[in-house]
Amino acid sequence: MMDDEPCKITAYSTAKPGKHGSAKARIEGKGVFDGQKRSLSQPVDAKIWVPIINRKQGQVVSVESADVAQVMDLETYETITIKTPGDVSLSPDDEIEYLEMEDQRKIIES
Repeated sequence: MMDDEPCKITAYSTAKPGKHGSAKARIEGKGVFDGQKRSLSQPVDAKIWVPIINRKQGQVVSVESADVAQVMDLETYETITIKTPGDVSLSPDDEIEYLEMEDQRKIIES
């Protein structure tokens, strides 16, 4: 987690400890849900919160507009509204795979 957003780590580097300090780690990542690049610099012994992101299966119930679709979760049969990425075209009855963390959701495959 960087800036309270789940991120995928893209680069990791460490700096040697100096005369008066401990070793530092620099972590660069890309947001899972928003795609923004973020960086974090802190001591190597610091703790960092690791998010739990669930990968779920769903079925498209309806496509409300070019960027919003209603999806039914295939495990709980709950209907949710998900923003669709621009490169994916969906139609009713398509089975998709999506990521979910708390109230955030993202379609990854159709």
